[in-house]
Amino acid sequence: MAKQAEGADARPARGRGRRPADEVRADVFRVVGEILLDEGIADLTFERVARLSGVSKTTLYKWWPSKGALALDGYFHAVEQTLAFPDTGDIRADLLSQLRAFARIMTATPAGRVLTELVGQSQTDADLAKAFRTLYSSERRRLAAERLLRAREQGQIRDGVDVQVLVDQLWGAVYHRLLIPDEPVTDAFVTALVSNLLDGVGTAPPGQQ
Repeated sequence: MAKQAEGADARPARGRGRRPADEVRADVFRVVGEILLDEGIADLTFERVARLSGVSKTTLYKWWPSKGALALDGYFHAVEQTLAFPDTGDIRADLLSQLRAFARIMTATPAGRVLTELVGQSQTDADLAKAFRTLYSSERRRLAAERLLRAREQGQIRDGVDVQVLVDQLWGAVYHRLLIPDEPVTDAFVTALVSNLLDGVGTAPPGQQ
């Protein structure tokens, strides 16, 4: 993909006819996604994205107020399909599938480094922090919570369980290992997360065994 991005640097400029906004955004997302997943965030600039996508810098700044917001939106669209939440009717299998896909992207592709860089930058960039919540984390949480709610309705999760807390327990544990890398994110770790959550970790009180 890196060669494609560099080759695109030499492409002739697009015509100046007005294009639909969705088409323009799609071109931007494609270019930003290629740069991020091939090279990371360091070489992402508005000038380069404008040149490769044929979209003016004025338009880019109108839609994305900062490089971080642009990177985050491009990142989300680049990984959206890979991180889609399956619904096979088996919540254990679906949690394992989604968490494995997430762990694979975060540990085996440049996307993981990009996201941790964005998380770090958002601690001191209020605009990026807002964009992170709006464009990425809230959407990921919504998809996970919807799947867990359906599982609760189907009797696969106990009534009364707060599904937002389940989201934090599962994905929060992965983020913790990514940001504080004392231990690796492995398939065994992902499997243990789901098993501990769904099977429980407590023992019956004395006299109830």
